[in-house]
Amino acid sequence: MDNKDRPMAKALAVVAALLAVVVFWTRSLNSQGLEALARTSLPLDEALGNGKPTLVEFYADWCQVCHQMEPTMAQLGQAHRATLDLVLLNVENPLWEQELDQFQVLGVPTFLFYGPDGSVRGRSVGLLQADQLETVVAALLRDDPLPLPNNQGATSAITDAKPSQGSAVGPRSHGNGAV
Repeated sequence: MDNKDRPMAKALAVVAALLAVVVFWTRSLNSQGLEALARTSLPLDEALGNGKPTLVEFYADWCQVCHQMEPTMAQLGQAHRATLDLVLLNVENPLWEQELDQFQVLGVPTFLFYGPDGSVRGRSVGLLQADQLETVVAALLRDDPLPLPNNQGATSAITDAKPSQGSAVGPRSHGNGAV
């Protein structure tokens, strides 16, 4: 490389490094949305015992439907911060294994809707459009019967296949039999 090509090569290297940083930073922001919402949510027991209606979402980082609904969940959390508890539980976190069994979470996202008294008012599995979810939340806040008490929409499926070679299929297995 002769001397007049070196400044161009250095400039290209700097531009490439900056682009790599921007791409990494953008990906980090996008993948942190659900986790950030989960970190700001109340613990489940506290939410169910504080006299406010509660919306629980079981999600997974790999769930495309969960990511599709992420802006709606963030908006609900902001709009109803004082009147609604939003709890997000990652199905890949072993801390929630008991809740996965208790609530029979077989697909994500799974939503549970609780009244102010901590009783389950409804359940929904899969995609809920923003207007549908807002309608359910509005009814929950009024302590009215829910319009979609047991809804089934598009999910990131977790198969119910028979375990093979001693492995179990569960929410963290991605439906492939490996735990």
